[in-house]
Formats: sequence, structure tokens, C-alpha cells
Amino acid sequence: MTLPTIEELASQLEAVSGAQEVSPDAPLQHIADVDSLDLMEWLYGFQNQYPHIPADESLFADLDDTTTLRHVYERILALVPQPAQA
Repeated sequence: MTLPTIEELASQLEAVSGAQEVSPDAPLQHIADVDSLDLMEWLYGFQNQYPHIPADESLFADLDDTTTLRHVYERILALVPQPAQA
């Protein structure tokens, strides 16, 4: 299964939250219409769509005024299981 792009994740968060725009580089806590419940709903959708990636609420554990979707995306990439080497 392919990984989502950061743009796809931003679009999914827009759909869940109703935000006009979610820029990958905008601090999540400063995006109008995006709150913690939206992030959890987005995470639930992500977990269902990509069950092979062990993402959980720890993605947002140290969310502060500087945390962006790009930071979260980097955390997701770090969780992607790597293929076994022969």
C-alpha cells in the first residue's frame, strides 16, 4: 500500500475539520477550525485507511505552537514498517 502524501493528509484534515485550508507548514494550533477533536477524528480515519502504520495519539503528544502537519507527517514516516532485508 502506498503512503499518503502530505498534501493528501492536509486535504483529509480539511475535510474532517471544515477548515478552508490546512497548510503543511502552518502551526496546527493556529489553523482556524482545527481543534484537538478534529485531530483525533482525522487520526481515526488515518488508522482505518492505513492500518499497517502504527499511528496513535502519541503523534500529537507534544503538540505546541510550532507543531505543523509536516512535523506530524515526519513522525508518521518514522512509524512505517520497513521491509525485511534478505
